[in-house]
Amino acid sequence: MADLACNFAGIRSPNPFWVASGPPANSAYQSHRAFEAGWGGLVWKTIGTPIVNVSSRYSALDIGANRMVGFNNIELISDRSIDVNFREIAEVKKRWPHHAVIASLMTETREEWHDLVRRSVDAGADGIELNYGCPHGMCERGMGSAVGQQPEVAERITSWVMEVAKIPVIVKLTPNITDITAAARAARRAGANAISLINTINSITNVNLDTFVPEPMVAGMSSHGGYCGPAVKPIALNMVQSCAADPDVRLPISGIGGIATWRDAAEFIALGSGSVQVCTAIMHHGFRIVDDMIDGLNAYLDGKGMKNVNDLVGKAVGKVTTWEKLDLNYRRVARINHDTCIGCNLCYIACEDGAHQCIDLVSPDAHGIGLGPGRVPYKPVPKVREDDCVGCNLCSLVCPVDACITMVDLPATKSAMSWSEYQQKLARGEIEPIEPHG
Repeated sequence: MADLACNFAGIRSPNPFWVASGPPANSAYQSHRAFEAGWGGLVWKTIGTPIVNVSSRYSALDIGANRMVGFNNIELISDRSIDVNFREIAEVKKRWPHHAVIASLMTETREEWHDLVRRSVDAGADGIELNYGCPHGMCERGMGSAVGQQPEVAERITSWVMEVAKIPVIVKLTPNITDITAAARAARRAGANAISLINTINSITNVNLDTFVPEPMVAGMSSHGGYCGPAVKPIALNMVQSCAADPDVRLPISGIGGIATWRDAAEFIALGSGSVQVCTAIMHHGFRIVDDMIDGLNAYLDGKGMKNVNDLVGKAVGKVTTWEKLDLNYRRVARINHDTCIGCNLCYIACEDGAHQCIDLVSPDAHGIGLGPGRVPYKPVPKVREDDCVGCNLCSLVCPVDACITMVDLPATKSAMSWSEYQQKLARGEIEPIEPHG
């Protein structure tokens, strides 16, 4: 089997799957349970001056049968004493010497940062994560995302930490910023050893239409919170790739945001993550989900002929480019397998009302089309007009039957041409304007 052992910025763990800083990483008890289940590392719930949390704390965005597509959290950093947290970190490291334990820290003054860093080292932590990401509560006190949104402040505080750090330092970035690479570059300038991203996104998930109070409700009021879970994965992947591709960042990346399966993890790793962190999926399903993650990633790497997880890191980074460099002459079209089509006609409605009007409802007999399961003879069936199809993918995305609609590459009839090349040739009179497909 492929070797999943991870060496992330000098922090070693049996595999790249880490419990992210949050409620599942709040105590020694939970850390023991996580490592017994198979997690390779754990980032302790953020340590700082203890706070008092509110009741209630969580809400969710549910869609259909998929519970907690998005998760909202107004819980703050650790409400336990600094002494207790570091004592338990030492206990966990003594019992699990080969697993990664990272101390997440958040405080204000230079002296306080120095103190927490030194205590992290003394407790035996393998690394430190600087929490510059929390978008609620702590940012209102000048910490969390209030730091991450100001690269110059993040650079200054990170430089304070690096003055005394004797173990690897990871800077955790906030997505609540116009350009996340600006903060990542600041972390590198300050000497950080790695970055992690993304932290949660500022949000309100829903409003109770009887009380008009958003959830979670606290004595008739609510507050904006941190959004996470599967819904944030596309945003996280984009930001991870942006940092991985930036020549002025070039730091190891621990990927976070909506990871719930081995496939999610593999995508983050392919886009540049050397380790991945999971929180919401654990809160939903428990620590045992790591079993499937380990087995799935192992099988995938074996199937690809990759000997270790490092062979996958960054494989997809170079496959992302700016829009103007994409090939205007590349074409693909949708094709419907009428042997498996159930006649719901969702593809027709989606194309007709929401896309490019290139699917017709036709008589199956007149067009020599077979009938799929449960189909009524003579009932019209959807058929793609390939000459007019723009290859937008919408029909395949709304189809409820796996692989019933596939997107097929058409043979190239023209050489590749980007938007910038098209504009230049058009200006020189070398080509006629391209007619839109359809």
